[in-house]
Amino acid sequence: MEIEDLNIEYDKLQKKYGAPELDSIYNGGCTENPELCFVFMNPTGRNIASTKTWKGIKSPWIGTKNIWDLFYSLDLVEENIYQEIKKKKGSEWTPEFAEFVYEDVKKHKYFITNLGKCTQIDARPLPDSVYKEYLELLKKEIEIIKPKVIILFGNQVSSIVLEETISVSKCRRKEFKRTINGQEYSFYSVFYPVGNGRFNIDKAIEDIKWIKEEIKCKI
Repeated sequence: MEIEDLNIEYDKLQKKYGAPELDSIYNGGCTENPELCFVFMNPTGRNIASTKTWKGIKSPWIGTKNIWDLFYSLDLVEENIYQEIKKKKGSEWTPEFAEFVYEDVKKHKYFITNLGKCTQIDARPLPDSVYKEYLELLKKEIEIIKPKVIILFGNQVSSIVLEETISVSKCRRKEFKRTINGQEYSFYSVFYPVGNGRFNIDKAIEDIKWIKEEIKCKI
């Protein structure tokens, strides 16, 4: 199975749970044994790729700025690309620029996805029941790309993926092992770094830097 084969299922769930005028946002980045797999919550209409008229890749965070602060602080974005992102308005992103950014993501060997792919107009909260409908599809994503480490952002995403109640503040830098289709993977839960969680971005950066060092030590 290829990662793109899952998009049909995501589009079905968009019709069920997402804004009807918007498209699903899928994933993007390195799909062959990435060093890191970042799992966020769900996309919003701020992602310009969610519009029906967008002709490029439908990957997370296209047309946004704040999350790239985190990736830049982790040395996961080239300086020139980061500065271009910070200068551009969301509406100024083109399919070519989005492709350019995600080629850099691939080069830095990480993968970006959301647990839920159902795009909403805004950052309204979604119930656990919606996210749980995506859990098996996320596991298939992980099975296909085989990341070294999976980073889960926030209590809700972490609790659903790990299938236990998680409080990020109580399990910082704790490794969780989970088996997917016979293969064991390492998960870490970190603070959500954007939106209402923006004030926790420094803690998220601090913990992910520590995790990156742990990966190096184990190679």
